[in-house]
Amino acid sequence: MTSQIMPRLRKVRVLATLGPASSSPEMIRKLFFAGADAFRINMSHGAHEDKVPIVHAIRAMEKELGRATTILFDLQGPKLRVGKFADGKIQLITGQKFILDRDPTPGTIHRVELPHREIFEALEPGARLLLDDGKLVLRVIRLSHDEIETRVEVGGALSNSKGLNVPDVIVPMAALTEKDRRDLTFAIDQGADWIALSFVQRPEDVAEARSLIHGKAALLAKIEKPSAVERLDEILELADAVMVARGDLGVELPPERVPPMQKRIVEMARRMGKPVVVATQMLESMIQSPSPTRAEVSDVATAIYDGADAVMLSAESASGDWPVESVAMMNSIAMSVESDPGYAARLHFTDTTPDSTTADALAEAAAQIARTVSAGLIICFTMSGITARRIARERPSVPLLVLTPKLATARRLGLLWGAHAVRTRDVASFEEMVAKARRMALRQGLAKAGDRIIVIAGVPFGTPGSTNMIHVVRLTGDELKGYAA
Repeated sequence: MTSQIMPRLRKVRVLATLGPASSSPEMIRKLFFAGADAFRINMSHGAHEDKVPIVHAIRAMEKELGRATTILFDLQGPKLRVGKFADGKIQLITGQKFILDRDPTPGTIHRVELPHREIFEALEPGARLLLDDGKLVLRVIRLSHDEIETRVEVGGALSNSKGLNVPDVIVPMAALTEKDRRDLTFAIDQGADWIALSFVQRPEDVAEARSLIHGKAALLAKIEKPSAVERLDEILELADAVMVARGDLGVELPPERVPPMQKRIVEMARRMGKPVVVATQMLESMIQSPSPTRAEVSDVATAIYDGADAVMLSAESASGDWPVESVAMMNSIAMSVESDPGYAARLHFTDTTPDSTTADALAEAAAQIARTVSAGLIICFTMSGITARRIARERPSVPLLVLTPKLATARRLGLLWGAHAVRTRDVASFEEMVAKARRMALRQGLAKAGDRIIVIAGVPFGTPGSTNMIHVVRLTGDELKGYAA
């Protein structure tokens, strides 16, 4: 696959969620041209048969445009909810006692069913229970095998089946429900490039999902619980990428703690060379308004200045009134930030010390050489995409063209900062590598005659994990003679 349209020069990626407002082939195409680099399919809503046409539309567009396009399936994860009330809802009064139990009888002002045995096993006196996205707060006084007595610290209306968050303990519950397992199998069958795992509490959750994926897709861990942040380094070791899921983090943490937590997650992911996505409520007002608030624009810009690989739209593009405008606005914000002369310096506030490997040393050297000789482009040949990820970790000042014989690799790189991935035939010799690098640099419009380009590859060619060579060459402009454009 070789690109027929010019690559985006923007380096941060835009991940757009598809839904009722944006699932038609025409709308998906509009979102792509507005700036969407990757598409999220949310498995919390809709049936499997609803997702198939969406995948087909993306793949048809990919084939038509000749550009590898990324699809991320987002698993729902466990949903903790209270039971139902005899009158549909009650009013909790601050200071009153309220009981959660295992009795399925409809609830009253005094009690309601909590149909999650695992929570009874995990709680301790003093722990908090947050209801309805954190609007109501209960504090555990005492508990038994089948009853939790609480005191209402923040009251309000509580209706049937409202959500429950347990921020102070690790709930002994797997991140993958039976529904998630079915959805995961479906996503793999549909050729998912990325699987997003919800309700991650510990590294074991990521390990379980990885064992089920069998390498058929990349795995993104959503960081939405404080317990996951506490073991972030271990989770990052096992995951291929992480997402700062600020909506759930904002429920389980005081709102003022979310921004520093976001920065901590982005920084650690960058240090470890793993793509990091910042998500939730980025342009929330654009669900109903054609323009965002200035605070939202600043929020998106901050994530980009911090070096996030991708920023995500949720309801803005999935169910809002202005999906195309939301993507276009995200694109405009990113372009504006990246044109700021101070952007590059801010990116390097995070120290990304390379590991003591040849591949890491070459990736660091490529970024340094690009600055020293004013190169116009870095090109890497890769089978797995790991070399591209190592180069992107250095946040080089020039574009990164990734050449790979594997379409799956090209697709997965759609969440990687600065990477423009192209599927192309593999090379068998040094001379062929240099010639192809020269041609592709010009053909993709990423360099011009007279530019120096930096080429990174591994010898023997076609061997994953063998990156051991760096080469600098100057383009003459004659490289495309005799070859079709």
